[in-house]
Amino acid sequence: MEVISYNSPRCCNLNRRLVVKKSSSRQQVKIPLCRKHRILCTRVQFRSGSLGLPNKHHLFLKNVYHGKGSRPFKPLEGFNNVDSKVLSGNYNGYVIGSEDEMGRMSETGESVTKVLIPGLPDESNGECGARISSCFWQWKPKFNVHYEKSGAENVNSPPLLFLPGFGVGSFHYENQLKDLGREYRVWAIDFLGQGMSLPFEDPTSPSREEGITEGKDFLWGFGDKTEPWANGLVYSMDLWRDQVRHFIEEVIGEPVYIVGNSLGGFVALYFAACNPQLVKGVTLLNATPFWGFFPNPMKSPRLARIFSWSGTFPLAANVRKLTEFVWQKISDPESIADVLRQVYADHSINVDKVFSHILETTQHPAAAASFASIMFAPQGELSFREALSRCHMNNVPICLMYGKEDPWVKPVWGRQVKKQVPEAPYYEISPAGHCPHDEVPEVVNYLLRGWIKNLESEGAVGLPLLDDMEMESIQNNITRDLEFVREGSKKSVMVRFLGSKFSLWNLIKSSLKSRFGKLETKSP
Repeated sequence: MEVISYNSPRCCNLNRRLVVKKSSSRQQVKIPLCRKHRILCTRVQFRSGSLGLPNKHHLFLKNVYHGKGSRPFKPLEGFNNVDSKVLSGNYNGYVIGSEDEMGRMSETGESVTKVLIPGLPDESNGECGARISSCFWQWKPKFNVHYEKSGAENVNSPPLLFLPGFGVGSFHYENQLKDLGREYRVWAIDFLGQGMSLPFEDPTSPSREEGITEGKDFLWGFGDKTEPWANGLVYSMDLWRDQVRHFIEEVIGEPVYIVGNSLGGFVALYFAACNPQLVKGVTLLNATPFWGFFPNPMKSPRLARIFSWSGTFPLAANVRKLTEFVWQKISDPESIADVLRQVYADHSINVDKVFSHILETTQHPAAAASFASIMFAPQGELSFREALSRCHMNNVPICLMYGKEDPWVKPVWGRQVKKQVPEAPYYEISPAGHCPHDEVPEVVNYLLRGWIKNLESEGAVGLPLLDDMEMESIQNNITRDLEFVREGSKKSVMVRFLGSKFSLWNLIKSSLKSRFGKLETKSP
């Protein structure tokens, strides 16, 4: 990544050494823009194979060393170091059939039709993706919220806002910004306490306590007294919901389609439940169905009083040592690499950039205390199920996309959401893990485009994969092989669509029928 020009806030240097060793008819509502905030932007140009980061952070190009006398970090096994390329395609519809109309058999035994979809923009062939701008928006004191945007020239197109999962940031949506930004206005934001939206001053005064790690001068939030600007600060669901609301009102200025992965999915749903007038639709990408371990003080005031500390600053004395110990483990490069191995089902994906960005964030002096605040923060006022019910009641359109091979938010969670909101289109993608938008962006972008066009046209344009299907088929489930070109080679991903008559029991019966049918066929 080459930064053409960069207006950085008074934030600390992220390259400092590691501190520790280890319904579519919804009426659009125009929002009056609130008070002006200082917004700093810079154009960012991405080059294939270049991260624009120190060589020591290139996970697959060089071994990573950490700590004094520690052994070299081994490259991720199963992840190939290939140059990042994105390929072109036609964005108007898709092709069914072609040379081989009937594809392979699905798990339930039905034949699978091939669907040819566009790839990503092919910059090597002169096809440019949308230009990405990196910006800072001043919302709260001592905070500059980081976000990225593209497609500003698409003034008559719907706006899209992407919310990241835990531990990552707007960088995780590069493929959406570059691709969808050619057609829509697209934003991706870093939550407060994560990514590049960390504070640029210590929220506490220096600690006089002895026994803090040798890197105490670089750890923020471990002081004895809270600075005035950080009073009541806690990185919680309620804070992120409010952050999204102010961002939409003050930066975007109109209702949006909001897309969230993992934690970002829950925040998107929670926000939409509380602010339906600001939302045109919500897409959940392997959304986590719960967040927070401690009771919400507004919802359960008596129960909340039992817990003496709930994520505010400074860290509670009995939490500091625990935080230091846990942070040494999870911020270790090997631990980060291990998590990436788990969440990406396709180990041929190049995750250099993702690894580098995550590693950089762990080096920020506010990162450890921010992690503790997030882990001990109270739950939101609404549970995932309550937020979903409220969105359903307010007719907020919902689309579900889940990677089938996700080891954390397994498909059963997405199917439960589908059961609660049966009219919501559900796409199960395989192979894909916890982050389908980064693992198979071609598929997610294609499905997202089609869903938005379906809503914007008030149903005149059919849902993705269903243009030529009869209503009876739409009510049940179908499976398609989505084929696209990536780095000069064809790639195929299976997508199952679950219709309004979907039930877990019908899915089980279909699977059993398929298996017994295969056994009968094989028997003499």
